[in-house]
Amino acid sequence: MTDKTLNFLQFLKSGEYKKMRKHAESFGECPLTAEKHLESFKTALELCRPVLFAEYDDFGFNRDSDLTMMWGSGNVTPNYLRILNTGFDGVKEQIKQSISNTHNIGRKKYGRMMLSCIDLCLDYSDRFRDEIKDKNDRLYKALLKVPHGPAESFYEACVFIKLCIFFLRLIYTDHIGLGRFDQYMYGFFLADKRRGVSCEELFETLENFFISLNFDTDLYWGMQQGDNGQSMVLGGFDVDGNYLYNELSEMCMKASLELCIIDPKINLRVGKNTPEEVFESATLLTKQGLGFPQYCNDDVVIPGLIKLGYDKHDAYDYVVAACWEFIVPNCGADTPNYHLLDFPLVIGNMIKNELCESKSFDELMEKARLAVANECERLLELGKIVVRVENPLLSVFMDGCIESLLDTWSGGTKYRNLGSHGVGISSAADALAAIKKNVFDEKTISAQQLTDALEMNFEGCEEIRNLLLDSPKMGNNDAYVDSIASELMASFSKHFNNKPNIFGGIWRAGTGSAQNYVYASKTCPATADGRRSGQPYPSSFSPSLETKSAGLLSVIQSFTKYDLSDIINGGPLTIEIHDSVLRNDIGIKKTAQLVKKYIEFGGHQLQLNSVNREKLIDAQKHPENHKNLIVRVWGWSGYFNELDVEFQDHIIKRCEYII
Repeated sequence: MTDKTLNFLQFLKSGEYKKMRKHAESFGECPLTAEKHLESFKTALELCRPVLFAEYDDFGFNRDSDLTMMWGSGNVTPNYLRILNTGFDGVKEQIKQSISNTHNIGRKKYGRMMLSCIDLCLDYSDRFRDEIKDKNDRLYKALLKVPHGPAESFYEACVFIKLCIFFLRLIYTDHIGLGRFDQYMYGFFLADKRRGVSCEELFETLENFFISLNFDTDLYWGMQQGDNGQSMVLGGFDVDGNYLYNELSEMCMKASLELCIIDPKINLRVGKNTPEEVFESATLLTKQGLGFPQYCNDDVVIPGLIKLGYDKHDAYDYVVAACWEFIVPNCGADTPNYHLLDFPLVIGNMIKNELCESKSFDELMEKARLAVANECERLLELGKIVVRVENPLLSVFMDGCIESLLDTWSGGTKYRNLGSHGVGISSAADALAAIKKNVFDEKTISAQQLTDALEMNFEGCEEIRNLLLDSPKMGNNDAYVDSIASELMASFSKHFNNKPNIFGGIWRAGTGSAQNYVYASKTCPATADGRRSGQPYPSSFSPSLETKSAGLLSVIQSFTKYDLSDIINGGPLTIEIHDSVLRNDIGIKKTAQLVKKYIEFGGHQLQLNSVNREKLIDAQKHPENHKNLIVRVWGWSGYFNELDVEFQDHIIKRCEYII
């Protein structure tokens, strides 16, 4: 790390830049029409001062106010490379050509609004350039070229990306991914090397770019500080089976390891043929306690996307959206977080209404499958009233919109798919397994006793609750319960995947939870796995908090029995490993081998949290001593002290595994 990078990093961690922000009032809710978006964007840019927080900031374009990030269109990955290679002036010419080629008045009007958005970006960039002329010569010279013209160097490309994210955020676009950075930036990287730029200089530029991405992380709403969608995808296979992990990929991993900050969040595309040294290199990041990289299995994800109707070439180019959602960059407007299938609630209501009337467990399972199917139908019906939002600047970055002069969600992009979370799958399976064992197989509890105990939230029913808690739990490689989970996921996938949505795309089922492992669980009554009313669910696709697991291998065996290519909206197996595991080379190798085994078993997605319960508890009591403590929250990493206490408690309660 150079002195310049160290100073920049220390400035970020000091938080001094927050004192330089002015107070600003909210712009209000996200506008729905392109006209209102354009009007709001103009107002936002008028209120933003072109300012550098520090003399060693070579990127700028940070928010100068305390205004919380606006929530609108999101979970997108723009086509950075097209913009980088063309420049905004070139993009304007493309739009003008499309306008001249159409006789449709509405499309001409939309094209002119796209042009107006670009002009606003250029005007602000010019103001920013003039403002910093005598403050940062490197950035000033870069802004003489970009964003008007194409980027010619790795540094100029990084500046261009940073300002694009800045502008998109100001026009109600949130959770903007960085996509396959090591692939679309590799050409600029190699061109600089051919021009004689040293690897040391390139690494300094990369690290400082990473640092610059962290200045707005505290401006997201509520407790989601850091949940800004700045996910970076590295590696992956091409259609010929070549693994695309390159010199820039490794440099990104090294920069993330050395800086130890929450952005960008690294997602590593892997498969059974990924070299073992890549897994070991990635495990060093886990050791650092960053909560990433998150692993995505190409062997499962790509076939899964093809099943959902994605073209093969596009499926091979997939990225991860804000958290863990698999989307196609550039040409897709996928919104993978639209609905929630609350498995514990749906199955719990079915049990309450049907258990006493069921003569066998097979009959109860048939009713469980039907309950999931009915909930899918309800969600699909709700999906018919999705609000359409027009965003002319976002459309500039999405393939197809310039040619058609249509908005992203109005037919401009190739894919317009919607997705649903499937929260608490293991809890629902555990509940059914407990009923199978205690009510039908061993008959230790009657159906009426169980429903009464659930109604009373187990008050005065501790013996019944203990029997339920001691029943088979998902995470122990036990077919008794794992087969039930597979049936629940099969019903979800069957009745949800590829169903048409109102945008002309399809629906996708997934295994994620987002924040709902806390929020949705608050309104869920007691469940037959022994969980009391209001107690939290597991995060995403993971064992319940009450599970006493036989070990990590058993966990990954349980959670890879279903064909996960059939439920590919995203949602990782989340595992907390005690930090003592990674204190030596043997532990690192074992962890890397475990990750590879998960991939070989057919897991779709995996995230590991290196944690220490005692340290987390101390951080709750003495936050001033743990200012930079990072944890994985659900699909993103954030600072532990910035989380609501209920999320802190959940992370503390999760199991710490020792390999």
